[in-house]
Amino acid sequence: MNLILLGPPGAGKGTQARTLVEERGMVQLSTGDMLRAARTSGTEMGNKVAAVMDAGQLVTDEIVIGLIEEQLTTTESTGGFIFDGFPRTLAQADALGELLARVGQKLDDVIEMRVDDEALVSRITGRYTCGSCGEGYHDTLKTPAKEGVCDNCGGTDMKRRADDNEDALKTRLMAYYRDTSPLIGYYYAKGQLTSINGLGEIAEVGAAINAVIEK
Repeated sequence: MNLILLGPPGAGKGTQARTLVEERGMVQLSTGDMLRAARTSGTEMGNKVAAVMDAGQLVTDEIVIGLIEEQLTTTESTGGFIFDGFPRTLAQADALGELLARVGQKLDDVIEMRVDDEALVSRITGRYTCGSCGEGYHDTLKTPAKEGVCDNCGGTDMKRRADDNEDALKTRLMAYYRDTSPLIGYYYAKGQLTSINGLGEIAEVGAAINAVIEK
């Protein structure tokens, strides 16, 4: 089972991906994580990534596809893969489709998590994570049992992203609507898209995603 979770920043894609990893044994392919790991790996691809990033340039689609191919062909996964942060553009969607065909795999589902912009602002400006284990929290939607202490690991180093503010969010939303939202029509035309309400409780959204996967 290979799937893409689509939705604007703050829609809850990361939270739901972590649940799928834990409950279904899926592997989350986060482009950000892959780039950071590659940069320090010392491999030929890693050295290429490091050179591009150190020069302050954007990593090309070709490099990202190369990293994804590396993961698809070397990582054992009984549950399949979740593509996180890729594709972001129509060109990347085409490249991913070609890659999956080349390695004998396919895309099973594309799930669009629909949320409205006003709710996104509330979600994003209130969220924070444990600096030790990455567990996510929110000022009103999900607080730790003991204030300032992570339920998962007991850590006390809580962090907020510098760009989790209203102005930065508007910039990120503009980029999403310009570059990524066309993927909704792209995958709908291919008969692969299912849209769900992303504004429910975490468990409700998770149940909707599972219903799509099990259909």
